[in-house]
Amino acid sequence: MAWFKKARTPIAPPAKAQASRVPEGLWVKCPGCSQIIYNKDLATNLNVCPKCAHHNRIGAAERLRLLFDDGAWIEHDKDLVSTDPLQFVDTKPYKARLRATMESTGVKDAVITASGTIDGIETEIAAMEYSFIGGSMGVVVGEKIARAIERAIAKRSPVVIVCCSGGARMMEGALSLMQMAKVCGALARLDRERLPYISVLTDPTTGGVTASFAMLGDLNIAEPKALIGFAGPRVIEQTIRQTLPDGFQRSEFLLEKGMIDFIVDRREMKAAIANALRFMGGSRAAPAPAAAPPT
Repeated sequence: MAWFKKARTPIAPPAKAQASRVPEGLWVKCPGCSQIIYNKDLATNLNVCPKCAHHNRIGAAERLRLLFDDGAWIEHDKDLVSTDPLQFVDTKPYKARLRATMESTGVKDAVITASGTIDGIETEIAAMEYSFIGGSMGVVVGEKIARAIERAIAKRSPVVIVCCSGGARMMEGALSLMQMAKVCGALARLDRERLPYISVLTDPTTGGVTASFAMLGDLNIAEPKALIGFAGPRVIEQTIRQTLPDGFQRSEFLLEKGMIDFIVDRREMKAAIANALRFMGGSRAAPAPAAAPPT
């Protein structure tokens, strides 16, 4: 029977792969054109691909650095935290999800509100943070934006909201939907005071945010190829059982249909907003009074 046994040649264990001397994270593949880009070059270009101008997503703090003069601002209400009013549990408790997201992002909810100047014009900016539970709008987000608008009314300054959100936060139920009315009411008071509001729509801006304050700007500006809509394209196709046109719910499609005012490259966003604020009556901040000469 030994004749029928197959002799097995012992296989030598594979040699250990030599450790790469190139650190990870130095290069990035562009989702738009598949170009390999040096990470520092991409950051220098404001996370816009130098070849195809694809706009990569950036965080709220980076938005504020991009828009405010000298990248300096005063943050407000940064310690507001959700109390988990519904004691919500899905795959894990909402409180645990909040704690984990705070640790990973370094912020306490999905928006940063701050005061500063844009080309010398005192402005209140609310920048949404997509990495915090999809930039979803809960009670804290609505409260912080409403407070920013109230500060603008008190100081007679314009408001800019940078929208980047998946919509209302399901873990807070109807309370999250109530923030749509709260923020819209605050914007109505801003409008009665004849103060400008500019909405900047970035990728993605969807759900209850699109259905409320994102589309109420005196000027609605979008970044190129940003996804903007209420329900997602796949949901709409499954509902109406029709194929949607090319580019549906992208900035260029919405501009063609008159839903937004114009599209601005991120690298030109600050200048475009400053020009719009000056046109709408924004004035440059008064210089600080000179110190009295010593007697």
